[in-house]
Amino acid sequence: MKKFTKALALVLSALFVVGCFAACSGAKTEKEKLTLATSADFPPYEYVDGENYAGIDIEIAGKIAEKLGRELVVENTDFDSVITSVATGKADMGMAGLTVTPKRQESVDFSSNYAKGVQAVIVKEDSPIKTVDDLYADGVTYKVGAQISTTGAIYFGDDIADKKTTCTLEQYQTGAEAVASLTTGKIDAVIIDNEPAKSFVKANEGLKILETEYSNEDYAIALPKDAALNADIDKALTELINDGTVQAIIDKYIPAE
Repeated sequence: MKKFTKALALVLSALFVVGCFAACSGAKTEKEKLTLATSADFPPYEYVDGENYAGIDIEIAGKIAEKLGRELVVENTDFDSVITSVATGKADMGMAGLTVTPKRQESVDFSSNYAKGVQAVIVKEDSPIKTVDDLYADGVTYKVGAQISTTGAIYFGDDIADKKTTCTLEQYQTGAEAVASLTTGKIDAVIIDNEPAKSFVKANEGLKILETEYSNEDYAIALPKDAALNADIDKALTELINDGTVQAIIDKYIPAE
């Protein structure tokens, strides 16, 4: 009886080990996910292409996921929710043409800079606004539009608060909504990143981009505060910058003029 019991115990033990090994092996075949929060209405950085997401940020995020051996999962949300998604841990990182600002740094960490952005101003072709300085002339009352929570909205809002301009600011959920208001004459100008500005001007007859830039800035990846994965994401990004992958992706979407 004792021999039978011992033999049975050995068989059960072996089955347990085999079961554990199979389970562990199965787990390894399924990649961990890398969740990206973005706002896919900001071409060429992120946009919807049929049933897929495309753009500079999407491709860079995909390359980072490859380096980390993870599966990229894109969570599309409103722009003003991207930082919140990262800060609350709903996303591992956020990319949406994000500029590092002191206010955002209160909620999230940032990676190394990976691209440069230019804030431009769109107006109608017959607009009396000829340069950015015209928005700051004494007594002007132009209505300026910008996408909510973007640096264009933040910077111009600060200038209004500091009484550097007498213009007013209208904020919109998307850049497209701001441009639509410009085309119908509800506002006089739109502050937006230069690359999306080109797309909007191309799609809407009668608009132009002012030659003078509104501001220059650097883009970085938003990361949850002190998250364990942050160092790995930044390391992967740095490697992609150093080996030319990031620049190649940018050049693909923004050809040299």
